[in-house]
Amino acid sequence: MPQLILGWLLPEEERAALLAVVAPRYPRVVAHHVTLRPGLRKDHPLPAETTGRVVGTADDGRGVQALVVEIGGTTNRPGGSTYHITWSLGLGRKPVESNDVIREHGWMPLAPPRPIRLRPAVFGPGR
Repeated sequence: MPQLILGWLLPEEERAALLAVVAPRYPRVVAHHVTLRPGLRKDHPLPAETTGRVVGTADDGRGVQALVVEIGGTTNRPGGSTYHITWSLGLGRKPVESNDVIREHGWMPLAPPRPIRLRPAVFGPGR
């Protein structure tokens, strides 16, 4: 059974608008969600926030591209990682690698930051 994720889904209209602003670099476009916490039950309480800001981009140049997201005034996700949307992936790369790319390579600011709407949810792994 797939692990459930607590976080925010990226509504389709927000996804389409962001894809027009930040071109995917790799063939597999993910652009699905922001994780708050993995491994939770379907009935877990949802986060209250419904908006965020895309404030940066990260790319290792080898197949992982992510957008850094600020939620509730911070990019710092509980547990020590960074709020992000895995944006695009190359062959053989996995969404979970976005955490490592941001930590190891840092991220570049997106100017201007882009406000986005987010839908709180508990969901299975996306795209």
